[in-house]
Amino acid sequence: MAGRIEDYALLGDCETAALVGADGSIDWLCWPRFDSGAAFAALLGGPEHGRWLVAPRDPDARSWRRYRGDTLILETDWVTGDGAVTVIDFMPLRGRQSDLVRLVIGRRGRVAMRTELVLRFDYGTTVPWVTQMNDGSPHGALRAIAGPDMIVLRTDVPLHGEHLTTVGEFTVGAGETVAFVMTHAPSHLVAPTPVDPLAALADTETFWTTWAARCRYEGEWRDAVMRSLLTLKALTYQPTGGIVAAPTTSLPEQIGGTRNWDYRYCWLRDATLTLLALMDAGYYDEAGAWRDWLLRAAAGSPSQLQILYGLAGERLLREWEVPWLPGYEGSRPVRVGNAAADQLQLDVYGEVLDALFQARRGGLPGSPEAWQLACSMLGHLETVWDRPDEGLWEVRGGRQHFTHSKVMTWVALDRVIRAVEHFEVEGPVDRWRALRRRVHADVCERAFDASRNTFVQAYGSQQLDASLLLIPLVGFLPPDDPRVRGTVAAIEQRLMLDGLVMRYDTRETDDGLPPGEGAFLACSFWLADNYVLQGRHDDARAMFERLLALRNDVGLLAEEYDPRLRRQVGNFPQAFSHVGVVGTAFNLARAMPARLRPAAQRAAKNGNGVQETGERR
Repeated sequence: MAGRIEDYALLGDCETAALVGADGSIDWLCWPRFDSGAAFAALLGGPEHGRWLVAPRDPDARSWRRYRGDTLILETDWVTGDGAVTVIDFMPLRGRQSDLVRLVIGRRGRVAMRTELVLRFDYGTTVPWVTQMNDGSPHGALRAIAGPDMIVLRTDVPLHGEHLTTVGEFTVGAGETVAFVMTHAPSHLVAPTPVDPLAALADTETFWTTWAARCRYEGEWRDAVMRSLLTLKALTYQPTGGIVAAPTTSLPEQIGGTRNWDYRYCWLRDATLTLLALMDAGYYDEAGAWRDWLLRAAAGSPSQLQILYGLAGERLLREWEVPWLPGYEGSRPVRVGNAAADQLQLDVYGEVLDALFQARRGGLPGSPEAWQLACSMLGHLETVWDRPDEGLWEVRGGRQHFTHSKVMTWVALDRVIRAVEHFEVEGPVDRWRALRRRVHADVCERAFDASRNTFVQAYGSQQLDASLLLIPLVGFLPPDDPRVRGTVAAIEQRLMLDGLVMRYDTRETDDGLPPGEGAFLACSFWLADNYVLQGRHDDARAMFERLLALRNDVGLLAEEYDPRLRRQVGNFPQAFSHVGVVGTAFNLARAMPARLRPAAQRAAKNGNGVQETGERR
């Protein structure tokens, strides 16, 4: 059985990711890309569906772990009655091949260790053909092949097979190092070349620490912000510039429930919010790479723009169910692909055009192609903005006129108009200004319930929605507007559970799915940001600290948190949640007087985020 979601740590090489449990088992790894079939799928089933364990043989061994500084190198200390070892896990940044390295370093005494390797390609269903290679090492190399995939494992530990499992037992003494290097390659090519594990460790550490050193946040929560930024960087797909929402599929939003989705793709919304967080911290290279990815992915008719794409811009993301996997703690179905690619979600136009505007204002050189795309997107939005859509939360219960979608339509118009006003670009700005006024009036008239002094989820609805918290954050209305204050108060009263914000009440909203889910963590960060804008700094700080306390021992957050079970739920780690960590930390830093926190004040210079007026920069 897989561990709790918060028991896992992330490894990655900016092309794929692995999840390592606190017990020393790698239970999730898709090779060679984030969206490839899993070679280790125990996370959604059991050990028989693929995993790689390296741990002491002593069942009473104690452990604790951490990342090495500002890197994605995981160090786990194990202590037994006979001694102590450290297991170092990492994925080197790719050159010609993709590697996963595990080092066992003896610290004191002698510790008996065991490794168990179960390779199962295609999400736990395909048993590979395993052979021994003679590559000159004392015990040779293990080669596993199934279809297009080849995995080679090199180690000095003698290995043998037991019931379709590769096992090995070894002892590590103080000062000794035992290395395992696993490499993926196409099966039709020659076996990949051996890797020097210690040299790879040094190179990997240099890459991550050099990248982290560019961060311009120096505030109070520096460690939390840096870990979130490193996580967001790990979710970028380096070959194309795409950004995945999470490296997993089908981790449930409710344990035992059916809200299990595949997040290993590039949502335009999630990617743009990730970019805003990265640009906040000074990382504009990723913004340029994503803009180039967007131009390729969105090429063609603007009417065919999708809300999500594959890592290289693929459009056909057929959703299907994996019947042979029982799901995380019995949460069925396990899904691959995502049918939301066919949905209409008007808010993504606002998110994308906002990100393009912020990148340009932050110093990213202008691009005629990007401006052409922006004008094309806006031209199409002019023809569809007044239609119902599936909205931010991708409901499957029918289209509605979601308030957030209309607000983000206003944002799309506003950012393109401001681009004309600030940069040397041209467009039918008078027409756009007229439509911006019309959309604003439409939302204020049709989405506001004067009897309750709150905006509502959709036109004609009685329900609340946490996305309404974005109204002041994007500059649609100022934070001191009575309608904004009334909406924040209503959400505090009706959508809060154990101090956290729910997306909406699934018992009252027909979203096409059985009710029940955890608190969507991004929504609580939005509430904290509203507190900052309203001058409620103590409340903002308390909410932020509450959210930071939900991170696991290595600083990672899933999509949601179940206050009843007190567990993280949903896909993990989730970009949306870590975007919230970065954004709210910056907003709190900007709100603090310079005399109290000069480092935090320095961090605010030239940043993106929420101004006192409530407009996201």
